[in-house]
Amino acid sequence: MTAALIEFAAAFAAGAVNSVAGGGTLITFPTLVWLGLPSITANATNTVAIWPGSIGAMWGYRRELRTTPAPLWVLAIPSTAGGMMGAILLQLTPTELFDRFVPILVLFATLLFMAQDALQRRLGLDARAPRDHGWQAGAIVFQFAVGLYGGYFGAGIGILMLAALSLLGLRDIHEMNGVKNLLGLCINGTAAIYFVAMDMVAWPAVFAMAGGAIAGGIGGAGMARRIGPKAVRRIVVGVGFGMTGLMALRLW
Repeated sequence: MTAALIEFAAAFAAGAVNSVAGGGTLITFPTLVWLGLPSITANATNTVAIWPGSIGAMWGYRRELRTTPAPLWVLAIPSTAGGMMGAILLQLTPTELFDRFVPILVLFATLLFMAQDALQRRLGLDARAPRDHGWQAGAIVFQFAVGLYGGYFGAGIGILMLAALSLLGLRDIHEMNGVKNLLGLCINGTAAIYFVAMDMVAWPAVFAMAGGAIAGGIGGAGMARRIGPKAVRRIVVGVGFGMTGLMALRLW
């Protein structure tokens, strides 16, 4: 019961954080590890538990998706393929080896989260609208790599996709978020299906976290907005660095 309450609280916080700034995985995944789940099981469980929130996020941007340029829908294919391959790669990775990757992955996701605003401003200034086949091919390859990383770990894929969409010429942040949520749904949904099929998930944690994430996205968003996005982002960054250090200590 205690573990379920902690999982619910972590997912609630992640749901609230995601509604304002993103980066909720930096809270939920380390929580599962510190509650005693093996790192690979924790990663798979987190993906399945948080995935339903992607559906709601995509639905929220359904209007923007109606005006999305047709060529961008092609990116759903490498997203799905990359998500599946990343999930398979995670299953094939020995737990002891993944344990050593975890602090690096959490640190990378934290640094990426910190750089989000700066990257968006920089890419927004330099954004252009290339339409040649070279750019489209590059976008497909890049999105496959994002899907591979997303299926394997997942934290930080949002900013990677926003950066790519900026370079492809999109300037409307709402349209970009709509496409990003759709592609994230493809990545995480494919990985989640694989994790469930391979029996890699701790279901009690999934149920506790799924409820917490939904409640956090609805009720916690107001509280997160009251303290402001900057404060929320500082909290997430602090949690990310703290969890990186604690997980590194576990290896020693």
